[in-house]
Amino acid sequence: MNTEKIDGIIDKYVGEPGVLIQLLLDIQKEVNWIPKEAMERMSERLQIPVSEIYRAASFYKGMSLTPIGRHLVRICLGTACQVRGGSRVVDKAQELMAIKAGETTPDQRFTLKRVNCVGCCALGPVMVVGEEYHGKLSPAKVAEVLGQYQ
Repeated sequence: MNTEKIDGIIDKYVGEPGVLIQLLLDIQKEVNWIPKEAMERMSERLQIPVSEIYRAASFYKGMSLTPIGRHLVRICLGTACQVRGGSRVVDKAQELMAIKAGETTPDQRFTLKRVNCVGCCALGPVMVVGEEYHGKLSPAKVAEVLGQYQ
């Protein structure tokens, strides 16, 4: 963990009330996850108990306490996507990345997650890579989409 980077982020919030969530998000954006050491540093510098920081970081699904890949791949398994073959899309992505949903590739390139909804049912099945939406997917198209992020 780069303590200077973490301290630089914390410095922006010293003395500000109610900043815990935003601080955690900023740290995750910088280092792609929230390391235990960063939470301990936040606790030390901001006088917030580590248990409170951990509770917030572990509560929100958008925060990760384990390293995530450079490209977060979310595949929707909401009803519309599921009916249109979302589980086959997940299976193909797992096969191509050689990981299971919830895991990160050894090269830290991809993290694969199954999600309940991404809010664009008409495009199902949908895979979101970072902030880019790829709809009307078939298992055959998964390799093409992932190839864009190699």
